[in-house]
Amino acid sequence: MNRIRLVLLLLLVLPGLAAAEVVVRDVRTWTGPDGTRIVLDLTAPPEHRVFTLKDPQRVVLDLADTRLDSALVDGIRDEGPLQRIRTGRRGDGVRVVLDLNQESDPKTFLVRPNETYGHRLVVDLERPRGSEAPVKTAADSRDAFVVAIDAGHGGEDPGAIGAAGTLEKTVVLSVARRLAALVDRQPGIRAVLIRDGDYYIGLRERTVKAHEANADLFLSLHADAFHQRTVRGSSVFVLSENGASSEMARMLARSENRADRIGGVSLEDKDDQLASVLLDLSRAATIEASTGLAEALLGQLAGVGDVHGGRVEKAGFAVLKSLDIPSVLVELAFISNPEEERRLRSDAYQERLAQALFEGLRDYARNHMPALRLAGGEYTVRRGDTLSGIARRHSISVSALREANGLDDDIIMAGRTLQIP
Repeated sequence: MNRIRLVLLLLLVLPGLAAAEVVVRDVRTWTGPDGTRIVLDLTAPPEHRVFTLKDPQRVVLDLADTRLDSALVDGIRDEGPLQRIRTGRRGDGVRVVLDLNQESDPKTFLVRPNETYGHRLVVDLERPRGSEAPVKTAADSRDAFVVAIDAGHGGEDPGAIGAAGTLEKTVVLSVARRLAALVDRQPGIRAVLIRDGDYYIGLRERTVKAHEANADLFLSLHADAFHQRTVRGSSVFVLSENGASSEMARMLARSENRADRIGGVSLEDKDDQLASVLLDLSRAATIEASTGLAEALLGQLAGVGDVHGGRVEKAGFAVLKSLDIPSVLVELAFISNPEEERRLRSDAYQERLAQALFEGLRDYARNHMPALRLAGGEYTVRRGDTLSGIARRHSISVSALREANGLDDDIIMAGRTLQIP
């Protein structure tokens, strides 16, 4: 009898569950150099289909058993190839029409919930081949030394979020732009920003863009979080062939690598398929060069704020797996630490971080690439510095350093800014 009652109860409840309506909670868009992404935030994954129409160009998205308030899309206008979004009821569901100003190759996929968002349906409108914005490369000057600067996260992937609401993606893009400006003022060296706006780029695509720009170095900038709010300091990472150098490194790598899942792409299958290729690319000389760059950057960051761990860390960051380019990942600070979050929001502190990274780049170039002629700059004396040590670090003589700064002896005070000839 109890079993019969249970069956009857299920028969009454299941039809109601099956008919549960999916609600679109928000519609968000991001436009980058390669196209536009539209993200629908949903209460559950809907049954859907997508097709295109011509004359005029349109992408049509039909969502079954779904409700969407038209007010969510009324203000969306002129986002790359997307002119506007229209909606209308279609049976028990909704039809979403994307009016375009040019032909586009649409791709759609569902994304499962994560720490930041719930269910999402993503529509990517890719620009036709040949219509992409030109990439800044070294083609105009074969003697130029190119530094690829990668601002982590972007678009629907905010990265870590501080207690005061500071977004990692915003901070690192600001520092990346400041660093690029410093690099571009230096003769013989050029910067390429992998991301120069608030849009998403997959981890693999970031290294592809560095290759396309003929980059000689690759820096990926981040400002991550940790569950202990007291953890603080900058860190610099290189790719590990034999596992993470610390639990912190392992945790951060896992966090950063999850970005491709936010973008709708799983790394798991690709890691298996590319394992042999990545092993072939794991040349000791390139890892050694990455470590040299990381040490130079870490040394300069130590003059700006705390350094976490005091050494170059190693972990399996997906964005560092393009090993024919010396590559490092820099955690500028922990955005989860209230004091460091406050500093990261400061324009002055962002400028100091960019200056430290620039000085680290120059230190590395002077020591490892003597053929690269770099103009002089400034150096702020730190406690424990000696004039001979500063001269050796910048590959100049002590007498030249004295003459450039009007020094009669080797006595220098911490905090003084020296001109490097």
